[in-house]
Amino acid sequence: MLKDVTFGQYYPGDSFLHRADARIKIIILIIYLVIALAAQSALAVALSAAFTLYLAVASHIKLRLLLKSVKPLIFVLVFTGIINLFFTAGSGEPLLQWKFITIYREGIRNAVIMLIRLVSLVLGSAVLISYTTNPIDLTDAIESLLSPLKKIKVPVHEFAMMMSIALKFIPTLIEETNKIISAQKARCADFESGNVFRRIKSLVPVLVPLFVSAIRRAEELADAMECRCYRGGEGRTKLKEMKTRPADWIFLLAAAAMCACVIFLNRVPVKEVFEFWKGMF
Repeated sequence: MLKDVTFGQYYPGDSFLHRADARIKIIILIIYLVIALAAQSALAVALSAAFTLYLAVASHIKLRLLLKSVKPLIFVLVFTGIINLFFTAGSGEPLLQWKFITIYREGIRNAVIMLIRLVSLVLGSAVLISYTTNPIDLTDAIESLLSPLKKIKVPVHEFAMMMSIALKFIPTLIEETNKIISAQKARCADFESGNVFRRIKSLVPVLVPLFVSAIRRAEELADAMECRCYRGGEGRTKLKEMKTRPADWIFLLAAAAMCACVIFLNRVPVKEVFEFWKGMF
């Protein structure tokens, strides 16, 4: 399962999203989260899913990699779908009723909306930030967006560097975990049989060396940064200056317009929207 976790990995490419300014992509990510969470009506959810599909296609990332980012959440998706399907009270006649199980039309609607919302949140965040944004550009973008906080003595550069290092080390820690699990299995360790408490207890031989390895890597990274005379962001210059292109601003305006459309569609019934378009043509 850990091999399927791809968040934090950067895949080089030459797509529009790869070339977009990282600062604009962070702002668009915030707008995208509002779109995914605010979508309630059927049309709003469909528009949110269409925007997610556009991001996936525009990134030129292989479909296999996109599906791998969703695979670790299969249990969460199934559990959420079941909760919304069987425990949503509705009005009118139930679609299915068997013993204590009752399924209403509202339950199916809520389950579908919640599944689309969760998948959109994972895919959109991965495509905008993880897969198409270089960690160095991400650090510079966070520092640039938070630069007004420097006036009140907030260590913006250190905060951005900390977030970038945390994202960069996610794949490293996952790879280290897989190696430790393989080594423990070679010593006849059993991680799959027994009840839940036994499985949790069997993870102790994995967590202890993983923490030791993480601390050792952190010390090695700190020593390497000190050897290169790193003293924080004071007086530092950048090799590449971030530049915003006109296409980036158009992308930002399109995302803002999409957010406005989702909020509008939440307030307008689907029937009125279809009647409006029928009257237009």
